[in-house]
Amino acid sequence: MKTTDTKSINNMYKGANVPVVEAARIMRKDPMFIRIGLQRGKLPFGVAIKKDENNKQFDYYISPKLFAEYTGYSFENETEGN
Repeated sequence: MKTTDTKSINNMYKGANVPVVEAARIMRKDPMFIRIGLQRGKLPFGVAIKKDENNKQFDYYISPKLFAEYTGYSFENETEGN
């Protein structure tokens, strides 16, 4: 597995969530693939939390560090221009 520069990831996301759409783009998958994978606990880089038991909506959190470790993707090139 490719090692990733954690400092670059933190610069990109400031310790925040990787957006589902961005994760899908990087993995070349549909955003629904990411959402369902997180809901079912099949993708080990984030979680899906149901907002309310009476509601069907979920909140998603994707850890930048875990995502980079899982995919081998480096955010380093994307942060050089910032």
